Amino acid sequence: MKILLDTCCIIWAISDPKALSKLATELLVAKDSEVHVSPISAAELACAADRGRIELNQHWKKWFRQYIELNGWQLVDITLGIVEEAYSLPETFHADPVDRILTATARINDFTLLTADHKILSYPHVEAVW
Repeated sequence: MKILLDTCCIIWAISDPKALSKLATELLVAKDSEVHVSPISAAELACAADRGRIELNQHWKKWFRQYIELNGWQLVDITLGIVEEAYSLPETFHADPVDRILTATARINDFTLLTADHKILSYPHVEAVW
């Protein structure tokens, strides 16, 4: 399965694996899972760290790169097509730009979005699980 991690899932997978759902944990370790991460999550991580909402054991840049590489997760470029899709999503979708980019990335690349976000999980136009 091709999976895209949302930012909280990245943080929990590294810092608090018990916060992950059983399904999320299974998907992250499954041999047939191909795990992807969007650079937009680095931006969200940077904002959270700069505002003191999360505490990391090193600068957010080093933390993000280290754990993406350590886990063998693949970065997915944010393309013009993804931005266009993010702001052309069908029906009503919330305004958070990060969630829009993640949802669009999943839709365009045929990824399953791994997220605990109820707004994304209930959005019928993206495959999302928790």
